[in-house]
Amino acid sequence: MGLRSLGVALASTVALIALPVVAPPSALAADANLSQGRTAASSSTENAGTPAAAAVDGDTGTRWSSAATDDQWVQVDLGATASISQVVLNWEAAYAADYKIQVSPDGGSWTDLRTVTGGDGGTDTLTVSGQGRYVRMQGIHRATPWGYSLWEFQVFGTPGTTQPGSCAAANSAQGKTASASSTENAGTPASAAVDGSDSTRWSSQAADPQWLRVDLGVSQDICKIDLNWEAAYGKDFQLQASADGQSWTTLKTVAGAIGGRASYEVSGTGRYVRMLGTARGTAYGYSLWEVAVHTTSGGTSGPVQGGGDLGPNVIVVDPSTPNLQQKFDQVFTQQESAQFGSERYQFLLKPGTYNGINAQLGFYTSISGLGLNPDDTQINGDITVDAGWFNGNATQNFWRSAENLAITPSNGTDRWAVAQAAPFRRIHVKGGLNLAPNGYGWASGGYIADTKIDGTVGPYSQQQWYTRDSSVGGWTNGVWNMTFTGVQGAPATNFDTGPYTTLDTTPISREKPFLYLDGNDYKVFVPAKRTNARGVSWPANAGTSLPISQFYLVKPGATAATINTALAQGLNLLFTPGVYHLDQTINVTRSDTVVLGLGLATLVPDGGIDALHVADVDGVRLAGFLIDAGATRSDTLLQIGPAGAGADHSANPTTMQDVFIRIGGAGPGLATNSVVVNSDDVVIDHTWIWRADHGQGVGWETNRADYGLVVNGDDVLTTGLFVEHFNKYDVLWNGERGRTIFFQNEKAYDAPNAAAITHDGIVGYAAYKVADTVNVHEAWGLGSYCNYTSDPSIVQRHGFQVPVKTGIKLHSIQVISLGGKGQYAHVVNDAGAPTSGTDTIPSKITQFP
Repeated sequence: MGLRSLGVALASTVALIALPVVAPPSALAADANLSQGRTAASSSTENAGTPAAAAVDGDTGTRWSSAATDDQWVQVDLGATASISQVVLNWEAAYAADYKIQVSPDGGSWTDLRTVTGGDGGTDTLTVSGQGRYVRMQGIHRATPWGYSLWEFQVFGTPGTTQPGSCAAANSAQGKTASASSTENAGTPASAAVDGSDSTRWSSQAADPQWLRVDLGVSQDICKIDLNWEAAYGKDFQLQASADGQSWTTLKTVAGAIGGRASYEVSGTGRYVRMLGTARGTAYGYSLWEVAVHTTSGGTSGPVQGGGDLGPNVIVVDPSTPNLQQKFDQVFTQQESAQFGSERYQFLLKPGTYNGINAQLGFYTSISGLGLNPDDTQINGDITVDAGWFNGNATQNFWRSAENLAITPSNGTDRWAVAQAAPFRRIHVKGGLNLAPNGYGWASGGYIADTKIDGTVGPYSQQQWYTRDSSVGGWTNGVWNMTFTGVQGAPATNFDTGPYTTLDTTPISREKPFLYLDGNDYKVFVPAKRTNARGVSWPANAGTSLPISQFYLVKPGATAATINTALAQGLNLLFTPGVYHLDQTINVTRSDTVVLGLGLATLVPDGGIDALHVADVDGVRLAGFLIDAGATRSDTLLQIGPAGAGADHSANPTTMQDVFIRIGGAGPGLATNSVVVNSDDVVIDHTWIWRADHGQGVGWETNRADYGLVVNGDDVLTTGLFVEHFNKYDVLWNGERGRTIFFQNEKAYDAPNAAAITHDGIVGYAAYKVADTVNVHEAWGLGSYCNYTSDPSIVQRHGFQVPVKTGIKLHSIQVISLGGKGQYAHVVNDAGAPTSGTDTIPSKITQFP
């Protein structure tokens, strides 16, 4: 038992002898306890036995406790805006010396109600005055070496009342996800009834009953529904609402309708709205040009506000910041081996020159400059990733990043020994770059983009790497797969005899949005699309700047409902570092919306929902966050475009950059599909989609996930695609004219035997499968590795499966058996030599067919 555990045990023993009784003073006896049993959240928990919920359960024998750092908080959602009169804190032995009580209308923007300094523990009864839905204890300084620990956190006051609002003219259904019981044909999908166009329509099969439903994204008060029928109308139907899409309440029953345009005043609440047709007015099916849903506006909550502070987990510094090295070291000590921890951090460096700094980056730690150009923020020192925590093995150095600054390395060469999900973007290295750990142990990266490296890059032990739109002074070697596009100074292709595949330009690219300072004002720069790019995008910086006031700054404790409300108001999203549990799917429906994460902000869908849906609209930017599957199976963690999407986005594509997916590892996780792309022209630029092979909640069925990336849209481009360990196909490509530049894969280690992965007479699902119906597809720099640890006797038929057609072309393809744990019989289809033995020698095909 450690010292902290022993201290807790002793404190708990004392507490059990004489548990404190907490009650409001008699003067406030009329005020209700608003917090008991409500939803609580916290910046961290000491362990699974001390959750935030324990501080509001009314039981003084259970407690919340945090990690052992000063900047921690616990908050409670009162469920509605309330007038708050008193807050009572019943501290365990680990109490706060200094803290604040804060209130918020939305869980994002906070107002101080009371500041306490020199606290002495025990029970603090605080008289306050304010209004809000969320109440938070924000720790400033701990009084003990442990974290903060509360037996109970009680909020007293009177519930607020919501004033009725007016029925809004806006259509809350437009652009939302729609589905139907059937469609007449592919040209009349459900989505056509909510696309805002009276020239496209949904139509059903010619049978009764039939239905059309729309997901509003969040629960709303519904006041009116408009129907615009095509000639095939519904004579008898019901208008219904549902909270979950399963149980329906009828808002209006209509009989004897005659088609055309009709509006129906209704009253009800729900996230889903459905037209349930029971009798058709014609011999055809049901056909609707448009469905509009109007909701009640107004009330006391008010709109979600953009802008504000960056939250507790963003560390903003300048060259004069005292003890700056100590700040880096403190976070690194905490995060160095915290592979599946809950803490997230972002360092933001204001423009200037930083001397003698070594910023070592552990898990879930990002460092970025705040200049408009990398050279605005100069580090005379190092940004270092090494693998001492894992005995010199860098194959698990995941989830960290560096961006938008310049480095003059202290010894001439910077070390960036990373694995997957560790982007190195928009950096000027005034020297060399070493991609291997100290001692040259194993390494499995990696990704560089929009970066200028004056000296030589030394991959050494790196198995694979992708570099895009950059310049290098030289490149020393490679192990298996080193792919370059648009890189000045890149080595020439030599895949016949070596590891290099080089394309002179990148066909389509658009750099990741980033936060910067314009004077004292934060802005987000959104770079423009480039075609046939070569070299870095800066300092020309074509693109658009967005003020921070146009972003909802999402902070730990924010709810999915508030996030969706912010999106519905037209705000972009900036997720500050933290872990966000979602009880609703986040719905992005507006073109050009930016969803940007700092510090590997993590979204966890609870209850089997999908995490994030993007409508079939132009120019959405998704960047810089992690989606971690929940314990209840989700159908699709990230969906870009609804099923049947078909709009042309070639002029302004949606981009997905540094968006990472994880199923299992941090705990049990389940999803049928990880990422599904239905929209056309999407650009995926660097992703790691990972079904965990280690950590907690790992097993063939425990963290089952059948598909990694499924592409149904046409003209989709992926650059830097890492997908590993799925139960079926890691990549399944159904769309036309798709392109992939660089693909890294490992097959699922834990396949129990060959029978478990045999389908259609084939042993093993291909790592990269192009559907038989596809006519045109091209890919470069592809590698799949097998490591069948559960049954090393498995012989997988092939790594890649594609139709043999003149429009299908693969370049630089290889398969590798890692240490003889399983083998491949072929590379592509039935072409290519088998792997054999234990020496990890690739079997390669330079071009197929």
